[in-house]
Amino acid sequence: MQRAVYQGILTGLLLPLGALGVSLLLFGILLACAGTSPFSAYNLMYVGGFGTWFSWQNTLQRAAPLMLTALCTAIPAQMGLVIIGGEGALVLGGLGAVMMALSMPATAPWGVQLAMALAGLTLGGLWILVAGALRHYRGVNETISSLLLTYIAIAVFHHLVEGPMRDPASLNKPSTAAIGDSNMLGTLPGMDVHWGLLYGVLACVLLYVLMSRTVFGFAARIAGGNARAAQLSGLPLGRLMLTGCFLAGAAAGLAGMLEVAAVHGRANASLIAGYGYTGILVAFLARQHPLAIILVAILLGGIGASGGLLQRRLGLPDATVLVLQGILFLAILASETLRERWQRPERIAT
Repeated sequence: MQRAVYQGILTGLLLPLGALGVSLLLFGILLACAGTSPFSAYNLMYVGGFGTWFSWQNTLQRAAPLMLTALCTAIPAQMGLVIIGGEGALVLGGLGAVMMALSMPATAPWGVQLAMALAGLTLGGLWILVAGALRHYRGVNETISSLLLTYIAIAVFHHLVEGPMRDPASLNKPSTAAIGDSNMLGTLPGMDVHWGLLYGVLACVLLYVLMSRTVFGFAARIAGGNARAAQLSGLPLGRLMLTGCFLAGAAAGLAGMLEVAAVHGRANASLIAGYGYTGILVAFLARQHPLAIILVAILLGGIGASGGLLQRRLGLPDATVLVLQGILFLAILASETLRERWQRPERIAT
């Protein structure tokens, strides 16, 4: 019993923390080889992400879409699926939100915002649903199909934004027409952070309840643990898989809508900011737990927010923090291998 508890703590907490520590060590070695003091870099990363109230607000604003795109990976993962197409669902969700806002007649802002949210949820959900359908009906690997669908989504986005939907007034940077200031989401009271942060937190909490406190969540976890046993038990694997993929894509699509309605005000290339790819790292580091995603998204949001400060103070490229994220992702994958080796003797013994 004590060994089982110890293993639960190890896999749930110590391995991700260990992966983070190893990543910081390796990243520090790279910085030292480049002639930069790792301690100075780490101090600036803390200051840029969490050192001041301004830094905290910047971090929380970046964390909002990360929470939602991480759910795009975390929810299917509990069913044994590896979906990495959150970036595609995000850009299409944002594009769908703009199309809805521009096509609606003059109405109350809350009505436009609701319609934008529904459009983003629907388009994002249907896009990831395609990957789930290909897996269920044709046996196509969902990891490959969701990644390739991302490139298709981005190509469609560029085609529409730079072609039929382009605002003639956008010269140097092709964009759609603005959705209007009245349709933009405001900021939380007393903070310079948009309401998307609250939406992200609520989505994580709701999906935690769905996956851990409902019959659907229990069935989904059973299917993810042993699909053959679930099938023999009469569980509807196809319906579970397709529903989970739709919910996952809907979360990423909502992230795209929030970026449009709270940050950019229109659809342009700035929407393709890599939040979908970083969300994969957030989900893995949080071990696919919806509540843990909130904390990990804030951590990764802070790391991303510090990139500009590293560039100004130390002369490092703004993308330096992406190197740290890449190292962290490799460390997380290695920690999963370590976990499997740790648990294998226990399985053999039983």
